[in-house]
Amino acid sequence: MSSDTLNLFSFRGKTKILHLTWVAFFISFFAWFSHAPLLMAIADSLSLTPDQVKTLLILNVALTIPARIVIGMLTDKYGPRLTYSLLLAVGSVPCFIFALADSFVQAAVGRFLLGFIGAGFVVGIRMVSEWFPARQLGTAEGIYGGWGNFGSAAAAMTLPTVALIFGGDDGWRYAIGLTGLMALVYSFIYYATVTDTPKGSTYFKPKKIGAMEVTSTGDFVLLLVMKVPMYAALALLTWKLSTGVNMISSFWATLIYCGLGLLYLLDARKTWSINREVFTNPPAPIHRYKFKQVAVLNLLYFATFGSELAVVSMLPLFFSETFELDPVKAGLLASGYAFMNLVSRPAGGLFSDRYGRKSTLLILVIGLALGYFAMSQINAQWPLYLAVCAAMACSFFVQAGEGAVFAVVPLIKRRLTGQIAGMTGAYGNVGAVFYLTVLSLVSYQVFFLVIAATAVLGFAATLLMEEPEGHMAEVLPDGSVSLIDVA
Repeated sequence: MSSDTLNLFSFRGKTKILHLTWVAFFISFFAWFSHAPLLMAIADSLSLTPDQVKTLLILNVALTIPARIVIGMLTDKYGPRLTYSLLLAVGSVPCFIFALADSFVQAAVGRFLLGFIGAGFVVGIRMVSEWFPARQLGTAEGIYGGWGNFGSAAAAMTLPTVALIFGGDDGWRYAIGLTGLMALVYSFIYYATVTDTPKGSTYFKPKKIGAMEVTSTGDFVLLLVMKVPMYAALALLTWKLSTGVNMISSFWATLIYCGLGLLYLLDARKTWSINREVFTNPPAPIHRYKFKQVAVLNLLYFATFGSELAVVSMLPLFFSETFELDPVKAGLLASGYAFMNLVSRPAGGLFSDRYGRKSTLLILVIGLALGYFAMSQINAQWPLYLAVCAAMACSFFVQAGEGAVFAVVPLIKRRLTGQIAGMTGAYGNVGAVFYLTVLSLVSYQVFFLVIAATAVLGFAATLLMEEPEGHMAEVLPDGSVSLIDVA
């Protein structure tokens, strides 16, 4: 077998780590999107208005924005084994909170907190990058992301049936509670069965914790600029909660806006304290990396994963309303969008490994724009099978694009992989908040057109990206330099 080919039927060495890690990601997404196929039952049980239902969709992805940044830092500092295990255990608690909710406010709190478990994705990116060489990394990360991401489709396919088995108005509660139990149990399994690196390998840690390191003054400015949309997304959520469903008063909304502004200033100050040496004593060229690469990947993940999060959340409802389907059938058909993760995200990583990182991204983003344009044309006159095929075709380009993005992330700076993955992943959630807010204001057709338009902007950004080549340098504990292949 070629050294560039993965033996996925093995359960030893790096392949064992890959399988155990994608299962952790699968469970985190299974729990995170447990509500989507059960929305109609939840709405009936808690007497929710349409605006309250859409607010739950937005809340579900809000906390993941700061959580992915924080979890990325903790992963780089403490290692993916401990970080992932604790994340699954802690993330099980909001599952139980949501399952026991008796009002919109309680459900909103549980759903907001459950966004924390969505940060698990960035942990596995660092774990896989520690175990696989550059020539296999895109494929391995694609398998991790695609098979793990399938958790949202598995939830859509199975949880309505689980709810029916338990029966009654509380069937959805048992279904969602079960996902929390799965996360809690697997947290112990994962901790007991993985290690952060292969035996004898060094786990490179950032020199400082609290903000991402950059290696030039221009990159410092760009980093501060790229932080703004993450705070803006939280401000947008606050606006929605204060004006859309009146969950918080205008007074508290104003306080939150001021708090977000203050947090940004404190964040900028911490970023300065971590990076001020680049203004007086810039690192040697061998230790530099271009933050421009991270910025481009952020924008691409905004359009790819951001749109997937939004569409996975709303697609069962879209099919149900457009074609007048019952919740179980609508959930099963909508699962086809996320079902494609099994093959499309690994395919994006594989194409990236074989045909180049930049060219693969350019082609996939074009397909993404065309796919969402096609979905914007779906209406009740379409044959149902054609609408499902259009959704699945679109999802291939969306998820393959995600796989291609994270084929590049681990090749920028090894010791910062968790933080880079965290920021890029957070941009996916920024995109989701933006798109779901758009959805609350416009029709389904306009919603899909907006995503297509942002994909065109992503294509323009990709033209600025540079193809990874050569080596990245990391400093070993004894002070010597290790060169890691990126091509």
